Amino acid sequence: MPIVLTALLFALIGLTLGAGGTRLVLLGGSPYYLITGLAFLLTALLLFRKNAAAVWVYTLIILGSLAWAIWEVGFDWWRLGPRGGVIILLGLWLLTPWVRRPLGFISPSGERYSASAWPLGLAGLIAIGVALYSMTQDVHDIRGDLPTDIVAADPNLGGNVPPAEWHHYGRTLFGQRYSPLDHIHRENVATLAVAWQYQTGDVKLPEDIGETTYQVTPLKVKDTLYLCTPHNWAIALDAATGREKWKYDSNSGLNPDRQHQTCRGVTYWADPAAAVGSPCAERIYLPTSDARLIALDAANGTVCTGFADQGVLHLEQGMRYNPAGYYYSTSPPVAVAGKIIVGGAVNDNYSTQEQSGVIRAFDINTGALVWNWDSGNPEQTTPLPPGQFYTTNSPNSWSVSSVDEALGLIYIPLGNQVPDQLGMGRSEHVEKYSSSIVALDINTGAVRWVRQTVHHDLWDMDVPAQPVLLDITKEDGSVVPALVGPTKQGDIYVLDRRSGEPIIPVEELPAPGGAIAEDFTAPTQPVSGLTFMPPPLEERDMWGITMFDQLACRIEFLSLKYEGRYTPPSLEGTLVYPGNFGTFNWGSVAVDPERQVMFGMPTYLAFTSRLVPRDQIPPKGEGEKGSEQGLNRNEGAPYGVYMGPFLGPLQIPCQAPPWGYVAGADLRTGKIAYKHKNGTVYDMTPLPLPFRLGVPGIGGPIVTKGGVAFLGATVDNFLRAYDVTTGDQLWEARLPAGGQATPMTYMSGDKQYLLMVAGGHGSVGTKPGDYVIAYTLP
Repeated sequence: MPIVLTALLFALIGLTLGAGGTRLVLLGGSPYYLITGLAFLLTALLLFRKNAAAVWVYTLIILGSLAWAIWEVGFDWWRLGPRGGVIILLGLWLLTPWVRRPLGFISPSGERYSASAWPLGLAGLIAIGVALYSMTQDVHDIRGDLPTDIVAADPNLGGNVPPAEWHHYGRTLFGQRYSPLDHIHRENVATLAVAWQYQTGDVKLPEDIGETTYQVTPLKVKDTLYLCTPHNWAIALDAATGREKWKYDSNSGLNPDRQHQTCRGVTYWADPAAAVGSPCAERIYLPTSDARLIALDAANGTVCTGFADQGVLHLEQGMRYNPAGYYYSTSPPVAVAGKIIVGGAVNDNYSTQEQSGVIRAFDINTGALVWNWDSGNPEQTTPLPPGQFYTTNSPNSWSVSSVDEALGLIYIPLGNQVPDQLGMGRSEHVEKYSSSIVALDINTGAVRWVRQTVHHDLWDMDVPAQPVLLDITKEDGSVVPALVGPTKQGDIYVLDRRSGEPIIPVEELPAPGGAIAEDFTAPTQPVSGLTFMPPPLEERDMWGITMFDQLACRIEFLSLKYEGRYTPPSLEGTLVYPGNFGTFNWGSVAVDPERQVMFGMPTYLAFTSRLVPRDQIPPKGEGEKGSEQGLNRNEGAPYGVYMGPFLGPLQIPCQAPPWGYVAGADLRTGKIAYKHKNGTVYDMTPLPLPFRLGVPGIGGPIVTKGGVAFLGATVDNFLRAYDVTTGDQLWEARLPAGGQATPMTYMSGDKQYLLMVAGGHGSVGTKPGDYVIAYTLP
């Protein structure tokens, strides 16, 4: 009976591999699966006949599969395993007495001659030996050291923020995410322990949208921490103990049409003209998901009624269309030179009649409009008069801006005009400014320069990250004020922030064509000399837990339109790689301005997009909630679009790991020093397995003068410390929820603290929570 069941199983596998392999060959793919399917069918037939040749045929399957796998992927264990796992397990099953012994023949004297075990056993031992050897190899690791020389002993950190404090999202207006503190350093970081923990009480609700996320980086001013929560509460905590000082609920409500329910931070401002201790002399500005900006007294959390409309600035002013839930501010605005400068997120791909992406500067005390810069109408920066409207759907800035007060410039990362995947009908101004970094005059809003990172963007490759400012010392000793701009597609632009001209060269390279008939593609696309752009995907890069879902991914890969980076959207479906999740996202990178090096977390996940003609889009379902994944309706446009990560039948990425790294680069030379797999599958599988596969992440790093970088972000719930020089991990702490926020560090008394918010991220499915956790040395 066992041999009959085994033969049936082998026949089923053979039919599955044969059918899938035939389809793969017809798509121009590898013939391996077809050949192996036929070999499985032959083995099944021989098993039915109890012919000992079944062992020899299966021995050839093992050896042939091993040779093919090594030829395709070398000694990469995580790619070899799925190719051979099922085959080796079945080989071991054939060696069991109840299968092997009936194979063979019985002599006339009645003596049984069973199939020999040694061919199959030897082949299995060879395969296991290769597997064990491959486990010792890390073919994706790049090892090296960043330079340790202090290039600038007294670097420009971007303002007068005391070393012990953290006044802005990136600590200063330069957005460096660098702390000059060194009490925690490489030699003692492994002893970090929890000092205190606070829970906000703002938790994800059943009626919330999927992407309800906790991404805040708290501020530290004097002895107080200031932070916000996903539902737009503002909270002040004692920096030494975590004791709550005050809490303010903005009552921003819930709206199923919001794509995001989050808050990345609040903005602090001290009025230099106000008497110390007077009401609202120091303020916290809270952005909300119902398009308001609220001014609060930093001392007690009460509303500063002298600002705007009784303390509330309504950001829907000047919008021709104002659908509720389509426009909100998820990132902290910039406070500089007596102004509060605000951008806003506009829902991706909902409608052609959404709010404008205008950037506005308001008087920080009164809320009066000072200037507006609308990328769809960039010349008119004087306040928009009553009765006029900002450009509908113009490119917006949903991330964080940086400022150089000495140069009088604010640097704004821009998105693109929705619909993201449809480029017909865009104006000349939109074509110029979408997916770019723009420098505006702080006082007037006038454009000083623009650097576009994608031409005619059809992939949602908006600039997602706060530009990082630092001064770079060139080989001849001259110092250049620089800007470092990470992008979703993996390029790191290193520019002269006075002019936008490249410090590290940027070249234009040919890009794929083949857009739909109504649209077009740019013939070339820019690529920076410092890039974490991955090589194009190939069929051999497809992955799965088993050979079966890997085969399914190969078929899907060859069924999609893909000619490398910037393959245009299509009706049949397009592979987008890097995907619009981004190689870098809003977490940006961290720089050490003394050593002039950067530390970042490149992530690699392919996405797919498929255009859907208007008449094929189903009506909106009851209870349907906003999301960037799935069907994006693009109301008013000729096409909607289905978007999402490129996943296999088991809902794991079709492309082989690693999917996430930590990396270091020298900003003076543009050379990548190291790149190491980051994160484990601990929270991705039913069992808590600690395999360091290199997993996706979203969030950002910080670096310190102590030579340590801190980063959460990965889809396993850990906070980690790394040696900035080598990228080696030095410490980790288990978090009670997903750590998709950027940490920060500060001093209170004689102790340096590391602060992390753990609340999870809806897009990547990490555990939600409401934790604020401080660590310090014992």
